Amino acid sequence: LHTHPHPLCLLHLHALPLHLWHCLPLHLPHCHAILHAQQRRQRLRLLLVLTLTLAGLPAASVLADYDPLAVPSGFNPETIDLTVHDAKRDRDIPLRVYLPAQKSPAPVLLFSHGLGGSREGSAYLGRHWAARGYVAIFLQHPGSDTGVWKDQPRGQRMDAMRQAASAQNFRLRLGDVSSTLDQLETWTSNGATPLSGRMDLARVGMSGHSFGAVTTQAVSGQRFGLFGAFGRDPRIRAAIMFSPSSPRRGSADNAFGRVDIPWMLMTGTKDIAGIGDADLASRLAVFPSLPPGGKYELVLEGAEHSAFTDRALPGKKGPRNPNHHRAILALSTAFWDAWLRGDQAAREWLDGPGARAVLEPRDRWQLK
Repeated sequence: LHTHPHPLCLLHLHALPLHLWHCLPLHLPHCHAILHAQQRRQRLRLLLVLTLTLAGLPAASVLADYDPLAVPSGFNPETIDLTVHDAKRDRDIPLRVYLPAQKSPAPVLLFSHGLGGSREGSAYLGRHWAARGYVAIFLQHPGSDTGVWKDQPRGQRMDAMRQAASAQNFRLRLGDVSSTLDQLETWTSNGATPLSGRMDLARVGMSGHSFGAVTTQAVSGQRFGLFGAFGRDPRIRAAIMFSPSSPRRGSADNAFGRVDIPWMLMTGTKDIAGIGDADLASRLAVFPSLPPGGKYELVLEGAEHSAFTDRALPGKKGPRNPNHHRAILALSTAFWDAWLRGDQAAREWLDGPGARAVLEPRDRWQLK
């Protein structure tokens, strides 16, 4: 497609995603409308490409200009370990910061680890996001981090983890996010800190995996019955949930029906955690309940719960699919670029055939 392709070749290329979209779970609410909307967008894009081609213009640039996987050759982000002290709660929150190359203020991405994790986990995300020009800040939540299991006898570790998956630790995590944002505001204006002048806190994205996804949902708009969106922090402008889940009580529509910022959900067809009751049905129930406008869902074929982390969980056998991380990095980066930076090329890539191009045929992708 780099040298004046024949229009029929372009037609074939652009028709492929529409065929694959029929593999989506159309029995779920709203999916028919989503499919028709995607088809309309694809046909308009195809019309544009064909028009440019027939006019002798470089139609390939419509598809090829934006690449969310492109990073500077040899770039290795500077990492800084810091600690936020929340005096009101007498609580320390360890952070790992991945810094981009540029010294000017950059959008900020927060990441919340899963149960038993730490600020050191999911480093592949931090490195890539920093290489793309973001300040990536990975939080560690005492009480539901590695400290829960590290000093426990091997046979008692799962029980310790189950006890840590508590409502109390959930509330502590929500406070950690807000306390971190408060501290970042102080650090960015203080010339004596390594983050001074490096962060654009008007453009903050939130993300997390598993228990971290539940944390992310709560601080970015999920409602909890009579308590409403009590965890919502208005400083968060967009959010990505790796292994999201629906509430144990109440309806998903009530929980997610009023989310008013862009959300991206990522899960897999084998995304079952060893602790908790979030099965695949619970994860897939979130997207249909979200209102339209900047909402996306990726379901990776064959992806287990640990597919979104750096390594497989203990006891897991068999090779991991290397395209899973490639798709995760591409789609998450395009999402941040589109909704935090307002990058129109990223938005077109995300909403058009570009996103489909990094996925495998049995992966499911939908948006509204």
